[in-house]
Parts: sequence; structure tokens; C-alpha cells
Amino acid sequence: GMGGRAVRIVRRVQDGEATGQDRGQCLHDLIREDIVEGRLEPGARLKTAELAKRYGTSTNPVREALHHLQGEGIVIISPNRGARVRPISEDFVRNIYEIRALIEPYLVRWFVNYATDREIEALETLQRDIDENRNDYQWYWQANEQFHNIIYGRHYNQEAVELEFQQRKVLHILTRRFEISRARWQAITREHWDIIDAIKRRDTGEAARVMEQHVRGACQHLIEQMRAASVNKALHRA
Repeated sequence: GMGGRAVRIVRRVQDGEATGQDRGQCLHDLIREDIVEGRLEPGARLKTAELAKRYGTSTNPVREALHHLQGEGIVIISPNRGARVRPISEDFVRNIYEIRALIEPYLVRWFVNYATDREIEALETLQRDIDENRNDYQWYWQANEQFHNIIYGRHYNQEAVELEFQQRKVLHILTRRFEISRARWQAITREHWDIIDAIKRRDTGEAARVMEQHVRGACQHLIEQMRAASVNKALHRA
């Protein structure tokens, strides 16, 4: 079945409580949620009529939602094969992280020179909270989002910021399915504190170096998780 939040949104869509635009947004969130939670699997065909039935709506808003999700890189629409959930391969993950290994150090370099005391304090507070609540994964995701948004949000190159944010959303879909290993937790904690430290010392080179290491570590961890999951799947089939 669907999660509680999803069911609430469906009710709002069906009860006609939501306005047209709001309804489109609800539907977009619903389909996205189902993809993120793995109810619609990577590579799965997305048939407009079936989705309309599933969410109790007409086909037009579904088409619109799918186009939005295509813009986010979550859905692929091709003329001959219709819409489907983006198949997520190791190569795709590695490519995204290689782009991130260029963008994130680039974004943090600027921040080192322009970070205010308040922003640095906010990073420290957030990281202390992350350290204390490391078992609450949902919460970690939100705090981690804020951590990186503080560092990237004010950058003058909003195209780069937007690209980083879109990629993060796509990766979230994948990583939400996996646990963070203990070793990775320790690395995240250490790297975040090292980034904060470099920002405080106004050391652009060090901040960029740690950020790149942070990205590459995340890539390695996710690919290991994906491999373990596919081995597991194969064992269950056998």
C-alpha cells in the first residue's frame, strides 16, 4: 500500500480540495514519492491511463506531472517507448558523482571567502545535531540538505546551484533505500567538521579538497550498497 502521507494527498486530490495547480503539484509529489519509495521501480513503464486510475485523477495532470519529473531527471520519456522510471545503473551513479566532484568543491571555494559568522555558527549547530541524531535517517536527510544549502545557497552561479540540487534529489531516490554504514557515518561526521574548520580558517584549498573527498566517499558507499542489494536479490531468486 501507499504511505500515510501519500494517502492523505490522494484524498485531497480526489475530494477536489486542491486547486488545479495544487492538484498538479500533489500528483507530481505522489508519483515522485512512489518512485523514491521503490513502489514504482527503476525501469518500470509509466502508463498514463494506469497512473490516472491509481491516483483517481484524469490523464492530463498525470502527463503534466511526468513532464515535470522528466525535467528532474527522474523519469525518461522517449517517443517510441513512452515514459518510464529512470533505470539507475552503476555507470549513471558514477557519472552523477563525477559531476558533483567538480561542482561541490567549486561551490564551497566561493563560500569560504564569503561565509558570515552566523552561517558558520549555523553549520556548527546543524552538525552537532547530526552527530546526536545519527539513528534518525529521515531527520539526517533534512539536516544534511540544510548543511549543504547553507554552503551553496548564496553562490552567484545559480545554474550550478540548481544542477547540484536536482542531482541531489535524484540521488536521494536511491540512497533512501539503503542504510548508512557505521564507517560511512564516521567519515561523514569527520568530513563535515573538517569542512567547517577549513571555512573558519578561510582555507579554500582545504575546503575544496575535503568536499571532493566527501563526494567520492558517498559515491563509493552507494555503489557498494547497490552491489550488495543486487547480490541479495539474486540469492532470493535462486
